[in-house]
Amino acid sequence: MRLITFDPFRTLGLPGVRYIKPELMNRHLADIRAADCLLFPGYWQLNTLHYVLRQRIFPSPVTYHLGHDKVEMTRAFQVACPEHVPHTEILASTPENVRDVLQRWPLPFVAKVVRASQGLGVYLIDNAAQFEAYAQQNEVLYVQQRLPIERDLRIVVVGREIVAAYWREGADFHNNVSRGGVVRLELPVPSVATDFVLSLSQYLDIDHAGFDIAMVEGTPMLLEFNRLFGHQGIPGLAGQVADATRRYLFGDTAPPPGQQQRA
Repeated sequence: MRLITFDPFRTLGLPGVRYIKPELMNRHLADIRAADCLLFPGYWQLNTLHYVLRQRIFPSPVTYHLGHDKVEMTRAFQVACPEHVPHTEILASTPENVRDVLQRWPLPFVAKVVRASQGLGVYLIDNAAQFEAYAQQNEVLYVQQRLPIERDLRIVVVGREIVAAYWREGADFHNNVSRGGVVRLELPVPSVATDFVLSLSQYLDIDHAGFDIAMVEGTPMLLEFNRLFGHQGIPGLAGQVADATRRYLFGDTAPPPGQQQRA
């Protein structure tokens, strides 16, 4: 199987993968056309590689498109699984909408930056001044219900399988490990959460993602997913992700791991 990667660090451990620098893509179009799958292109490469060259992409184009920002992601989830999405409004950042939100939404609530990850750009709004400051810095108001939780779940999907599922618990509002959250491996993960994530990811063809899930009265509530998720906090997770990727791309007949080539 001929594989080309545009991100060598995300494909460590995969056999026979050739690395091409993203900015040199147009110099290697013949090789790209001959490849069986293109791995981890930049978002800016996606349209050319998928729609023009019609190549298979991993992660899937859906994973890229829905994972690109919280607006696209949330709107899709509100249709696919509305009962699993916290109450959310997405509005233009105008003075009228700011006043309307402050009149209708009980404090505190959550406000998010449309494109951010690792817990960055997520704010707990306790008063009008905080929300007005957020609105001045953002063209889109992303307002979401604050859920009554102390921890959340990270559930990692690669291909068609759950690779890891664990609780994260923070000392403050954020549970992300990158923001100081602690992994709680001793706590059992409810199967209703992993079953939900696996079913949804397969339905939408999301094949490389870290889903953030809150459990509210036994119901999994979908916060977001990250296409490029971190491996920190879980020993051996990077290797498990690489193994799952190999199984997905090659099936059970993968050749022995080899060295990546570089162009």
